Amino acid sequence: MRVKNILISQPSPLSESSPYIQLSKREKVKIDFRPFIEIQGISATEVRKQKIDFSHFTAVIFTSKNAVDHYFRLAEQMRFKVPDAMRYFCQSEVIAYYLQKYIVYRKRKIYIGQKDFNDLIPLIKKYSQEKFLLPSSDILKTEVPRTLENLKAQWKRAILYRTVSSDLSDLKDISYDILVFFTPSGIKSLFENFPHFKQNTTRIAAFGKSTIDLASKSGLKIDIQVPTPETPSMAMALEKYLKQNSAKSLR
Repeated sequence: MRVKNILISQPSPLSESSPYIQLSKREKVKIDFRPFIEIQGISATEVRKQKIDFSHFTAVIFTSKNAVDHYFRLAEQMRFKVPDAMRYFCQSEVIAYYLQKYIVYRKRKIYIGQKDFNDLIPLIKKYSQEKFLLPSSDILKTEVPRTLENLKAQWKRAILYRTVSSDLSDLKDISYDILVFFTPSGIKSLFENFPHFKQNTTRIAAFGKSTIDLASKSGLKIDIQVPTPETPSMAMALEKYLKQNSAKSLR
């Protein structure tokens, strides 16, 4: 069946230069955006119940922009003035530059990985005497705490926000040819909103091993798996699939 519309389970892109917007124009396919999950910050009281005192840490490890936002939000609520000497270990350059929203970037001690958490290992080893705080959501990849334990780092996790399913009830009578997922939480949200969801002819695109694994365990047939050496991004994988789909429909 020819693909006419796609639902991306993420917020709408802010720029017209988004690869999805460009793909929509090139392939003449309708692409909608709708977050399947929402982020909810927790209160300062809940942080204290975790026996977390921000002043006890000399370094912060950031694995997402959400972690940055909620660390500084709670620091303000708890009247904690983040010291200029604080060291920031950022999983990627994108996260590091996002810090400029809260600090004077050039005057701070910032250490940057390439993309994955493992990229931070040499940096954490180098500063092993630091006391690390790891701000996170209630959902955290198991490799992160395992890596820190293996490094014998002095660290503590602080759950500062939660990932919850969005209300998707308005999509009940709307169907899409392709549903695109980036996290296991997105798959979970689909079935929480629609417990009796039947895939039928809907095609599923999933990014990352954990997302693919949960989609398979949930009984979904995955038509587009990302990343692969040939298609490292979801936009590239969708474009490849659409071109193949169009070629088949012309036969």
